[in-house]
Amino acid sequence: MEDKSRYFVVKQKAVPEVLLKVVEAKKMLETERALTVQEAADKVGISRSSFYKYKDDIFPFYDNTKGKTITLAVQMDDVQGLLSDLLHVVAEYKANILTIHQSIPVNGVATLTLSVEVREDTGNVASMIGELEDVRGVHYVKILSRE
Repeated sequence: MEDKSRYFVVKQKAVPEVLLKVVEAKKMLETERALTVQEAADKVGISRSSFYKYKDDIFPFYDNTKGKTITLAVQMDDVQGLLSDLLHVVAEYKANILTIHQSIPVNGVATLTLSVEVREDTGNVASMIGELEDVRGVHYVKILSRE
């Protein structure tokens, strides 16, 4: 039997356009109170039935993360100060660091597993992950879980 309540975290480029348009329509409905579902759907170029079909199944990652624990895997160069730089980014976003584990470097590359609690005052988690990816020496950042 298939479990239909499983969640997946995917990058925006892997999400079908119709789902991105549903998110856009939902955002319009939140900000433009007088707008109807039909009007929002028309503005983004999807049918009203597509909106209703997917509206409860997609949301921007940052919309539903407050009070959650996010676990990240970061592959990075074994360079002095790099871990400190990454932790500084997390601190700037006011995420509460719960666990840190760095593997022993192999061929100059280490893997960092970092669990953070997203609190009410934590900034946009998607932006935080983007900044972590942009730190010099970071190969990639993957979201392992969101609990």
